[in-house]
Amino acid sequence: MLLVGRDRSPFVRRTATVIEFLNLSFERLPLATADADQLIKYNPFGRVPALVLDGGEILIDSAAIIDYLLEVGDPDHRLLPANGKLRRGMLRTSAIATGIMEKGVAAAYEMRQRPAELVHAPWLQHLKSQVRAGLTELERVADGKRWLSGTEPGLADINSVVAYDFIGNSHPELLSTGWPALAALSERANALPAFRKTRWQA
Repeated sequence: MLLVGRDRSPFVRRTATVIEFLNLSFERLPLATADADQLIKYNPFGRVPALVLDGGEILIDSAAIIDYLLEVGDPDHRLLPANGKLRRGMLRTSAIATGIMEKGVAAAYEMRQRPAELVHAPWLQHLKSQVRAGLTELERVADGKRWLSGTEPGLADINSVVAYDFIGNSHPELLSTGWPALAALSERANALPAFRKTRWQA
């Protein structure tokens, strides 16, 4: 398999971390969204990640790629239960974490891709308030727990740590008020090889 994209993107990193957890063999093509001419070979929108399967099939969108990875690489449902309340809770937590990623990316684009005179401050603050709301909920879920997914890290942990770390890199001011449970979760997770290998270093 070939994973297209850099771990600076939280959507690429969460995908790569799942692959690492499942011990699947893969190669990397570290393209950024600025590499649009190359990316459109894999995704018509020029977005990351994309996953090229050994037979040449190309999967796009991190949610669809992770769904495939769990299908082929997690028959025992270690990262995500097959059914039941625990599965629904993990998917809810993952959805909140993914929302943080989306709003964080949108805020970064608003700040860095627009000319300064065209940045819409009320919209930017709205995006950041959504990030804070998501972090508040993740902090509540993480409080008092070693892992969000049970006795071992699972999909909820992967998404939550990737979201927290991404905000720390792209909007560090949003973490200045302190999120102790999330900070501790990130520290524990990033000590594991699957997280450490995918952590973005500027």
